[in-house]
Amino acid sequence: MTGARGGGRDLKVKVRKSKGRSQASRQWLERQLNDPYVARAKSEGLRSRAAYKLAEIDDRHHFLKPGARVVDLGAAPGGWSQIAIKRVGEGRGRVVGIDLLEMPAIAGVDFVQLDFMDDAAPATLKDMLGGPADVVLSDMAANATGHRKTDHLKIMGLAETAAEFAREVLKPGGTFLCKVLQGGTENQLLADLKRDFANVKHVKPAASRADSAELYVLAMGFRGKSEA
Repeated sequence: MTGARGGGRDLKVKVRKSKGRSQASRQWLERQLNDPYVARAKSEGLRSRAAYKLAEIDDRHHFLKPGARVVDLGAAPGGWSQIAIKRVGEGRGRVVGIDLLEMPAIAGVDFVQLDFMDDAAPATLKDMLGGPADVVLSDMAANATGHRKTDHLKIMGLAETAAEFAREVLKPGGTFLCKVLQGGTENQLLADLKRDFANVKHVKPAASRADSAELYVLAMGFRGKSEA
């Protein structure tokens, strides 16, 4: 890796080619090293740059209220949980997280290492919550295959499952925030959510890379479970 400064301006860090590193890996590493959100997260003790995405969305829409119960789906490495517990208040609110990957403990956050798609996951999370949720967050993403259409369908499958779970656990007036990818089928999810939530929209925070197909669906004002 090389970095340089000259003429009073910072130059981007470049990652040297090496025999054991693919071009895609080198490009990803270069992007990470030059990303101001990555540097800021490290300096502020946040576990991922994704923390700023949630913070920015909540700064505009104010759904992480003191005392709220929050579920964080796909919680590892913990950036969203860190923001959530700070805003709902440790000892006042409650944050429960789930991920297939291990996540080091965060004060005030209850975490279970379990695949959200496991049949036992919904009941486990409900028990951990101890009551209806005010907010369900999902930053889940499937492992990328490199095939755009396949990756889109995989992440939309996770989003739809997260939406079904949100309908089961949210109290009336609750909020659902979920990552999706642009590609067409996210519009169907938007239409489905509009039946159950008063206000549904796409949001793309500044911390989400401009060249990324990533979007978030924000659904607020849950109308309550259907009796049908």
